[in-house]
Amino acid sequence: MLRFDDLQLFVRTAETGSLSAAARLLEVSPAVASAALKRLEQQLQVRLLARSTRSLRLTPEGDLFLGHARLALHSLEDGRRQLAGSKAEIGGVLQLSVPSDFGRNTLLPWLDAFQREHPQLHLRLLLGDRVVDLFREPVDIALRYGAPEDSSLVALPLAADNRRVLCAAPAYLARHGAPQTPEALAEHNCLLYMLGGRVHERWRFHSGKREIALTVAGDRVSDDADVVRRWAVAGQGLVYKSWLDVAGDVRAGRLQLLLPQWRGEPTPLNLVCAHRAQLSRPVHLLREFVQARCAELLAHAPWRG
Repeated sequence: MLRFDDLQLFVRTAETGSLSAAARLLEVSPAVASAALKRLEQQLQVRLLARSTRSLRLTPEGDLFLGHARLALHSLEDGRRQLAGSKAEIGGVLQLSVPSDFGRNTLLPWLDAFQREHPQLHLRLLLGDRVVDLFREPVDIALRYGAPEDSSLVALPLAADNRRVLCAAPAYLARHGAPQTPEALAEHNCLLYMLGGRVHERWRFHSGKREIALTVAGDRVSDDADVVRRWAVAGQGLVYKSWLDVAGDVRAGRLQLLLPQWRGEPTPLNLVCAHRAQLSRPVHLLREFVQARCAELLAHAPWRG
């Protein structure tokens, strides 16, 4: 039978890339850690890690087993929490991946409030627009825009009716005027960001039964959506972004909504994880917390006016 501490040692070693570092984290000696890893490999009858004097890396078999080991540890931890009672204070470490703009400018203060309610909970926050591999990377959950491309992932809605909106800073509009139709975007500097390694240059709008899809262009592109929002606030051009990302800027007057008669494309926000076993009590509580605050922002969305 596989031992809990052996699995834990293997996962920590894979995450840190060092057996000695994993031993320090788990407060065991290097000799005990080495014996645990050897015992696990013997029980599985495979080599999990390729080791040399200077490096350590996962073998293909180790890479395959890592996701299962993480799932087993999550399941055991979830069971321990449930046995502790539903009214007990939630704690432990919750690792989440979040889009750069939404994470920095909207979610951060929400997480501060959430941790004030649950001070025993520790958060590890990964910010970026790269789609992380939830099966292989040390992440419990991710907040993502749009439906997951991998149908095997578990996705729970946070803001199902969120949409993209077109906006620009008053300074830009004072210099260049506001577009009156979607076609007029060809005359403006459109600030672009990358999704899945590709430039998001196809902007879609609809009004009633009419739908328009346009390929736009501009002098700036970034793989960080927060940078693109900052360019827009600085008056460098038009931006087409999630309402959840720019709601604060619009309400503060830093950005102004354009073409209000045209709706932008749907951009639902979901909580995504690899397995339902990862939907622990802290995850459910965080989902309810974030969902409620998204609803407050969406209550003031322009398409609801």
